Amino acid sequence: MSTKSIAFTFPGQGSQYIGMGQELAQARSQAREVFEEVDDALGVALSKIIFSGSGDELKLTENTQPALMAVSMAVMRVLEADGFLLKDNAYCVAGHSLGEYSALCAAGVFSLSDTAKLLRLRGQAMQRAVPVGKGAMAAIIGMEIDAVTSMIDSVASATNIVSVANDNSNGQVVISGEKAAVEAAAELAKEKGAKRALLLPVSAPFHCALMQPAADEMKDALAGATMHSPIVPVLANVTAELTENTDEIRQLLVEQITGVVRWRETILKMAPLGVDTLLEVGAGKVLSGLARRINKELTTKNIESLASIEAFLEAE
Repeated sequence: MSTKSIAFTFPGQGSQYIGMGQELAQARSQAREVFEEVDDALGVALSKIIFSGSGDELKLTENTQPALMAVSMAVMRVLEADGFLLKDNAYCVAGHSLGEYSALCAAGVFSLSDTAKLLRLRGQAMQRAVPVGKGAMAAIIGMEIDAVTSMIDSVASATNIVSVANDNSNGQVVISGEKAAVEAAAELAKEKGAKRALLLPVSAPFHCALMQPAADEMKDALAGATMHSPIVPVLANVTAELTENTDEIRQLLVEQITGVVRWRETILKMAPLGVDTLLEVGAGKVLSGLARRINKELTTKNIESLASIEAFLEAE
């Protein structure tokens, strides 16, 4: 397979589940060492929460974000140990929201321990930014991005914040903002022909202007973070464009806190770049499902368990 045909992608919040990565950690020392390093970096037994904690505990944003990254990096370490190296086999990397940090870690921009610390801080900062109950998010199913944007413009105001948070795929757009505004927009979406408008069980309204305090915190944290040039280009959430510049990456990570996750555009960008295979690295199959809806020509493969890793490597 051409070394320029694969994009490595990394999942975001919502893909987590209790027990993820446990079988791989039990089977392979490289995976086990990732969880141990993350635990040490954070000073908490995050792996215990991941493997056998409660769903509510794992769902806390400050736990979810480094947890999903740890699972993705455990898979990456096993792939690398078995000779499948990112720099030799990927055209680019991309990650959905917090998954962008996983992508950057995989590409060598941040160390594993620094990525864990940044994501824990990111989760805490996002939770602190808005009092519980003030914000909300909703998935609008069956409306395209332009229609959703136009629709919420009629609801939004300076004191009634609601905006597009995630452009996930054709007909799947997530909105975020103040609770009353999101609820009003969800009802309006149904009136305007959306198949469904579902309020999401999230702890904060991510990727909207209400997250500005968190963006300010992350700006300070990222200013002091050690960064290296990525070994392969990164398709950024905020721009859906390739970048290899660390100063730009730092700025885009700050903008990402309040900005739109342009995932549909990110996937559409891949084919013109010569990418024909999307490899979803880590927990779940969310990104594979979205990619198939966006571009049916893409081959999608999700690798998480030892069996799926071995099957993938055997096919290569």
